[in-house]
Amino acid sequence: MRHEKGARLLELARLLAGSAEGLTLDEMAERLAVSRRTAERMRDAVWEMFPQLEVVDEPPSRRFRIPAGLDGLFQAPTAEELAALAASAELMDRQGAAGRAAALRSLEQKVMSATRAAARRRLAPDLEALLQAETIAVTAGPRPFEEESVLAAVRGALKSLSTLRFRYEGGSTPGRTREVTPYGILFGRSNYLVAEEVGAGTGPRNWRLDRISDVEVTGSPGAPPEDFSLQAYADESFGIYQDDTEDVVLRVLPHGRDDGLRWRFHARQKVDEQADGSVIVRFRASGMRELAWHLFTWGDKIQIVEPRALQDMMAGELAVAMKAHVRN
Repeated sequence: MRHEKGARLLELARLLAGSAEGLTLDEMAERLAVSRRTAERMRDAVWEMFPQLEVVDEPPSRRFRIPAGLDGLFQAPTAEELAALAASAELMDRQGAAGRAAALRSLEQKVMSATRAAARRRLAPDLEALLQAETIAVTAGPRPFEEESVLAAVRGALKSLSTLRFRYEGGSTPGRTREVTPYGILFGRSNYLVAEEVGAGTGPRNWRLDRISDVEVTGSPGAPPEDFSLQAYADESFGIYQDDTEDVVLRVLPHGRDDGLRWRFHARQKVDEQADGSVIVRFRASGMRELAWHLFTWGDKIQIVEPRALQDMMAGELAVAMKAHVRN
């Protein structure tokens, strides 16, 4: 138990050293899942160990931080952390994200080079055992396009709050040069730039990165609205496709109950267990076609209650599949 308390204090010290602006007591309590009073006692204990802890007054609250970071003695990585980093790089590679895989491997090398030799020797056997015992099952599907020069330009525009100009081989006029204000990047089965075309007034749209070429950062001012949230934008849709937003109600039948309780259809879903053993799942999203495609994988375990548009979409997709596969 004493070791567990020590680990929790070290976790708090790392949080305080890793935050440039510092943390309030309420934020410490939230991050550590403890009461505010417990967070206060833990802060005082950390203060005794790290007297360099400083207070930043931001009325009506106070923030705390360790400005110079922690000594390497307290920052040695675990075998599990390094194995997770290596696995993430391997997954990126298998998904076609070579640029991000290389960035993770570079980070892994920096972490190892910053780790003391004695700690590296102690880690080596456990790390080797984990890497040999764990692997990644890659599901079937398209490999997302990730051209490093395109990503570098997009990220450069996002960091400099500049517009982007590129040739786009998609949309209603393929090959036309567009100038857009970049809002962010969505990574998934396909990778998309979220951006608004300058002067169009249409709001953000998704632009497939594999259809972008001849890209340049213009240097002209271009920043998303202050109230724009990329996460909120992504949460509006089931998957990538953006269309009309619908209130979705799904009924997972009793023989699919366990799968239904474990599955997350949407970040803001509500799940209600029914007396008959079924599960009702409710959420609001766009992207009905992609949702219909996903519901194919549930077979006879799920029913669409609402909306009618999704029912019609599913029926249409089933009819197309039946036409292609049923023999006369």
